[in-house]
Amino acid sequence: MPSDCISYQNSGYFSKLMQDYLDQKSELKPLYNRFPTLENFEKQIIEKQSNFDNANRIALVNTLKKQYQNIEISDATKQNIELLALQNTFTITTGHQLNLFSGPLYFLYKIISTINLTKELKSKYPTYNFVPVYWMATEDHDFEEINYFNFKGKKFRWNKESTGPVGRLSTEGLAEFLEIYALELGSSTNANTLKKLFEDAYLKHDNLADATRFLANSLFASQSLVIIDADDADLKRAFIPYAKEELVEQTSFKAVQETIEKLTDYSVQVNPREINLFYIEDNLRERIIFENEKYYVNNTKISFSKDEILKLLERNPEKFSPNVIMRPLYQEIILPNLCYIGGGGEIAYWLELKSFFDAVNITFPILLVRNSVLLATEKQVKKADQLHLNWKDLFTKQEDLLNAVTHKISAFPIDLSAQKEILKTQFQYLYELADQTDKSFSGAVKAQEIKQTKGLENLEKRLLKAQKRKLQDQLERVTDLQCELFPNSSLQERQANFSEFYLEKGEQLIPLLTQKLRPLETNFSIITI
Repeated sequence: MPSDCISYQNSGYFSKLMQDYLDQKSELKPLYNRFPTLENFEKQIIEKQSNFDNANRIALVNTLKKQYQNIEISDATKQNIELLALQNTFTITTGHQLNLFSGPLYFLYKIISTINLTKELKSKYPTYNFVPVYWMATEDHDFEEINYFNFKGKKFRWNKESTGPVGRLSTEGLAEFLEIYALELGSSTNANTLKKLFEDAYLKHDNLADATRFLANSLFASQSLVIIDADDADLKRAFIPYAKEELVEQTSFKAVQETIEKLTDYSVQVNPREINLFYIEDNLRERIIFENEKYYVNNTKISFSKDEILKLLERNPEKFSPNVIMRPLYQEIILPNLCYIGGGGEIAYWLELKSFFDAVNITFPILLVRNSVLLATEKQVKKADQLHLNWKDLFTKQEDLLNAVTHKISAFPIDLSAQKEILKTQFQYLYELADQTDKSFSGAVKAQEIKQTKGLENLEKRLLKAQKRKLQDQLERVTDLQCELFPNSSLQERQANFSEFYLEKGEQLIPLLTQKLRPLETNFSIITI
């Protein structure tokens, strides 16, 4: 079995910004509060404890009880909800879109990273309580991003119209979807469990938020996970002063724009708008725009004066929805949160927000890159052994991998470096000879050297190509294995749905992942199933 491990930085799948963050490059330190180490959480706890409005805990606990009232939950989750009322209780939070049937595999990895970190923190700091929270992105409105999942290389898409916040979207029509999906699952015990899980989640709940809550709660029933839908009037009351400042002062735009101007060496993940709030109703989520001393709801005829929109905010805060810039602030206002766990893209946009948090005097959370995992069957591990491949090889881009394997298994050297060195020595003599004549002869020598070196390089390429044809069968086995592990030349966790692996492992899948993953490690976890 290959035994090497791959760091996130060396995997080839993380941006330069994420690599430099993980390497704790000094130029990025102003963009975050504390780096995620177990020891750094002590200072984070003290800071958050002194800078969190504990009055918000009452609304949080009451809202969670209301949201959970129609589903059966574990005693551990009930206890965690009650603990949130106490001033020595803190949260570790991850967020995810309401992808159909959880979407890509990393949905599991986000939540397991969150659960496991709370366990490590409780062991390190036993006088405090730590609650894992899954923040459902119920207010998003980009339905095209979430209305499908992949199963064994096939895309299953839910064809439906949606214009408002996806959490409020009706689940009507998913019975027909299940019929098609069920045919692919088969009739094994694990397949029947998956069918029932889909049916209970989506056919017995009226909207996508309730369905997703049921699904996540079912998958993590014994892990004390708390799931929150922040599309709630009572929770948004705490957000009113910050939404008001956004409408009147546009603080976030100014602060984030200043940070972006310092990120010249990196790709910017998100760009702020002058007002980073949406107006929402059941079938509407559109940007709020300020022009000519009036506030307009984009693509509608709705408009407000300054007094009108501020009165609406006080009366109906649920009609105001934070965008990607403001949502993290909203989260940190209503949760006693210490750490946000997300993928590379998420952490990248959080790094743009530190100066904004400072401007509004809200503690910036620790940012942790979620666990990343490659799941491999015993058969695939055996194939890798037989092909003499390690995990570093398999993470390599396919063309580079095939070139390296061809060089390795060829019966004779394909590399013509020795011949190039001989050529270089020969021309060195000619250059010395040219020094004794005139410059025109030196030019002719140089031209001939370039031509002959190029000729050797072309021969080398043709030799490599010829050997690839000769070794085609062996190289196809390498290609097939890599394509199985990296579907569509991408990370497995971004392509496959958990159900594909649940068919094999059943109820053992999540406990296995929970046992193996270490949230504060920055290596790809390669797990044999």
